[in-house]
Amino acid sequence: MFEIVKPGININFIKLRRIAFTFSALVIGVGLLSLLMKGGLNYGIDFTGGLMVHVGFEEEVSIGQVRGAVDDVGLGDISVQEFGNQGHEYLLRVPSGDSSVGGGRAATIKEALRDSLAGSGFEELRTEIVGPRVGKELRRRGILSVLFATLMMGAYIAFRFQLRFGVGAGIALLHDVLVTIGALSLANVEIDLSVVAGLLTVVGYSVNDTVVVSDRIRENMKKFSREDMASLINTSINETLSRTVLTTGTSLMVLFALFFVGGGVIHGFAYTLIIGLSVGTYSSVFIASPVVEYMKGGAR
Repeated sequence: MFEIVKPGININFIKLRRIAFTFSALVIGVGLLSLLMKGGLNYGIDFTGGLMVHVGFEEEVSIGQVRGAVDDVGLGDISVQEFGNQGHEYLLRVPSGDSSVGGGRAATIKEALRDSLAGSGFEELRTEIVGPRVGKELRRRGILSVLFATLMMGAYIAFRFQLRFGVGAGIALLHDVLVTIGALSLANVEIDLSVVAGLLTVVGYSVNDTVVVSDRIRENMKKFSREDMASLINTSINETLSRTVLTTGTSLMVLFALFFVGGGVIHGFAYTLIIGLSVGTYSSVFIASPVVEYMKGGAR
């Protein structure tokens, strides 16, 4: 039987904790710096309010042609973004600070594209309209949902195991969310509802991995009560390493498939999960477990 991790492996993960903490601090710092320089995340229409029209063409059309077609429709600054890299699909956005954004503006944009790019096989793929008040409320609820999920997951671990396990899980979850948000900022990924769903999935996945490691630590604490905490944690992580690698590896295979062939609509969601699942696995080993050891008083 093919084995990813050979039985009896004994990697000293706790010994690497300082390197891991330094690395994590640098990654989070770079992400926060990116957020500061860009003035925050790149919120989409879902959270800012406005109009988004997704159009496609049978023939290849340049972004300049699309911009030229909508420049004179009298709707102000219309953002045009290529969707994919084939020159066949584009996203047109009209941000708005009032409630007047509606189907009339969308119809005007589509009519201008049909008239100016006749013969290119114009097709409307989707249209989204969100009022500014609704967008603001969605943004507030999205942020609160991620924070609430993080706190509740940490509380669950503390209740299920011990307080120090809950603290370790809470710090690891906060770490995962900050790193993932930093990666979203660096890649300039548009934050919409699917990305928020991805962040919530990351929190759940990270907790699942932390529960497995914590459960094995608790079992080994009962069986080898005379061993020091560092040795128990190392043994527990090594014993669950094969399961961790296989679970994360198979999940990432699916996510990479979604990212590369799933289409642009799902790119943000897939990217969020790729980063989040990778970081969640890392934090269960190098963040949550060392915190448990520190709170036991075994770290020096």
